Amino acid sequence: MTPLDYVLQRKIVAIVRGLSPEYLVRLGHALEEGGIGLMEVTYDQRCPETWKDTANGIEAVEKEFGDRLLVGAGTVIRPEQVTMTYNAGGHYLVTPTTQPEIIRAGKALGLGLFPGAFTPTEILTAYEAGADAVKVFPASVVGPGYFKAIRAPLSHIPLMAVGGVNEKNAADFLKSGCIGLGVGGNLVNKEWIQNGEWEKITALAGEYRKAVAGNE
Repeated sequence: MTPLDYVLQRKIVAIVRGLSPEYLVRLGHALEEGGIGLMEVTYDQRCPETWKDTANGIEAVEKEFGDRLLVGAGTVIRPEQVTMTYNAGGHYLVTPTTQPEIIRAGKALGLGLFPGAFTPTEILTAYEAGADAVKVFPASVVGPGYFKAIRAPLSHIPLMAVGGVNEKNAADFLKSGCIGLGVGGNLVNKEWIQNGEWEKITALAGEYRKAVAGNE
């Protein structure tokens, strides 16, 4: 299956920031047990010295899970991050903004592309540059109604909601026409990770799965 197929089937992408490879693998098991099928490991643009660690984390997750938990990179805005992700075995790229050159670079390597956009113009630009689906961010600022309105003229473009998505509003975003959701700190709770409370993450992942079950 392609990364887009995974999003269409599994709906939820867990967004992870600032974790070492060993924590990423342990988190991956907690997410997998809760029914989550995709993990986005983000680059920290403030600290280029950490990018290698991010790529190593992507590689560790890919080696541990393969297609059981499809891993990709998030907050990708530089060409070298595209190459690092590909070399690490990542399957897709998620960007915060619409950068056609990044989209084209990723597509040339066969990676899935989920670039970020907000306005109708940005959404169309991203899709025409080669996006598999467009990430609308921040989704909570506009709410599910925005997606329904956007899909009236742009119904051919698959949209994902990211930013402020939780287990309570997840179903509403999907009902508005989103094909998938990106979920960060609400699910990947740093305090739970630091305390080793993996069962809480698994339980919350299960709640997300229940919330989207009727829209799969």
